[in-house]
Amino acid sequence: MKIASWNVNSIKARLDHVKTWLTDNEPDVLLLQELKGLEFPADEIEALGYETAAVPQKAYNGVAAICKKPFTIIAEKLPGFEDDEQARYIEIEMDGVRVIGIYAPNGNPVDTDKFTYKLKWLNHLKDHLIELKQKEIPVVLGGDFNIIPEDIDCHDPKAWKDDALFRPESRQLWRSMVNIGYYDAYRIVNAGVPEYTFWDYQAGAWPQNKGIRIDHFLLSPQAADKMVNCTIDKTPRGFEKPSDHTPIIVEIAL
Repeated sequence: MKIASWNVNSIKARLDHVKTWLTDNEPDVLLLQELKGLEFPADEIEALGYETAAVPQKAYNGVAAICKKPFTIIAEKLPGFEDDEQARYIEIEMDGVRVIGIYAPNGNPVDTDKFTYKLKWLNHLKDHLIELKQKEIPVVLGGDFNIIPEDIDCHDPKAWKDDALFRPESRQLWRSMVNIGYYDAYRIVNAGVPEYTFWDYQAGAWPQNKGIRIDHFLLSPQAADKMVNCTIDKTPRGFEKPSDHTPIIVEIAL
């Protein structure tokens, strides 16, 4: 099973990119984040041979799952945080695997309620992951976590030290999810490799490779045991009018 995650930074602006990438890569599941709008082009994507489910929001946020096979929607709100008004979560089941797509809050500025909301959201996510692990459910959790886990995941740690993505509180919540038994898929096969999934539009960040790694897959032990590979596909970041993120892909042997 090939599962990919991509923050497209507007499905309306990036629909052609998504269709091209689906055709070229043929993933079993593509998780999308930051749809930015209530309209989701299900017909155009389904014409390529996929089934879709979207959790949209006017102007902001929004997540979707695009699947090659029939699937069951488990949740469209983060369990335990169902009163959250923002569209940031989708959980499906396909071929016995629980696939979760998230768009975690950014959290900036850190001296506002936005950072408090970020930490609250991530704590609810951690609680749900504990529950799923106790049930021994194979879990593949992918998306834009808006967390830079370690110094190696950032081109310039000093420049990011006060940002919500790199604050100790955010990184501690990442470590807590790893410590309860989930595995950073990219680091399983790419230990010590400084690679990124996001490059800002400003100041030549992309051509100078001044990026950060904030798009991740976390795998439960049952999924990690069957992982074949995890890669970052930089190609779409070089497209004309690209998203500032690029896809990350994990492959699981069922």
